[in-house]
Amino acid sequence: MSPVDLLDLDSSLTEEERQIRAVVRQLVDDRVRPHVAGWYEAGQVPARELAREFGKLGLLGMHLTGYGCAGSTAVAYGLACLELEAADSGVRSLVSVQGSLAMYAIWRYGSEEQKQRWLPALAAGEAIGCFGLTEPDHGSDPASMATRARRDGDDWVLTGSKMWITNAPIADVGVIWARTDDGVRGFAVPMDTPGVAAQEIRRKMSLRASLTGEIALDDVRLPADAQLPGAIGLKAPLSCLTEARHGIVWGALGAARDCLETTLTYATTRTQFGRPLAGFQLTQAKLADMAVEWSKGYLLALQLGRLADAGKLRPEQVSVGKLNNVREALVIARQCRTILGANGVSGDYPVMRHANNLESVLTYEGTSEIHQLVIGQKLTGLSAFT
Repeated sequence: MSPVDLLDLDSSLTEEERQIRAVVRQLVDDRVRPHVAGWYEAGQVPARELAREFGKLGLLGMHLTGYGCAGSTAVAYGLACLELEAADSGVRSLVSVQGSLAMYAIWRYGSEEQKQRWLPALAAGEAIGCFGLTEPDHGSDPASMATRARRDGDDWVLTGSKMWITNAPIADVGVIWARTDDGVRGFAVPMDTPGVAAQEIRRKMSLRASLTGEIALDDVRLPADAQLPGAIGLKAPLSCLTEARHGIVWGALGAARDCLETTLTYATTRTQFGRPLAGFQLTQAKLADMAVEWSKGYLLALQLGRLADAGKLRPEQVSVGKLNNVREALVIARQCRTILGANGVSGDYPVMRHANNLESVLTYEGTSEIHQLVIGQKLTGLSAFT
């Protein structure tokens, strides 16, 4: 049990859920933690190697069924995301983009042939997937996407670009969203198709242990069967984002927990003015407030996970979780940095790395403002988007 678990939240989990969490935590401790600070500093990560290891453990698309997927519960998937992001948000992003965006889109909207072609390899980590929705000029407003797909005989021809796409530099397949004469459609695009180019985005100050790219589509010719037959309209990619945001709700708690546990250890062993930092009232007030917010966030994530497993989770409920948990995790990371003082900005401690990563998590898959408007629309019945 974590020392920040004041409410014995572990008792809310099943034995199987605790076992899955323990297995993921051990893998992270063995394979990720010893190296992730170096990956972050270098701006490089052995993503393909990690994907294969995660695939062997069943973490890729673990909440999906069939095609080599583990078929686990939403709560178990959330706990895995928590443990992954306790190491680094970029490592969790590798898993959630692969499973909850690329694989989920094919699993839910693809043809049987597309599922058989891609899902087993993606689940095993032998293939890497990405999800191309965001564009250079259209982030929070995907309805205005400029990427186009036009019919040419029996083929489709795609033209446009996508930006800030996780896994793009090494992806084997991209789920690309484009506007057609009949509305938004999704396509399973082999990334080695002529006309597709993926360039890595460098000089990032955040998510440096994650591969991010820009995808250029220059008259990319695809056969008719590249279209995902069930992906009709903008609701399709938005449903994929809802799926992925559930993992973020849990993952942000992992980053916050790692900051808190690191800070507790530091504050109880670092002596100033003749006593440990943890012995000062102001420090204890900070620690208490952060532990309370972490516990509330965990209860929120658990409620959403149980709703998901019951088939009752709604998009605005996920927005509540994403808005609250990422926002509070970032506050926790920043506050922990103050307790560590100058050491808080050192790469020898994970706190500033988590804080930097959470700045991206706060923005991607819906900014805080977007989620506020989703919740506001649910409360009032009025859309403030347009």
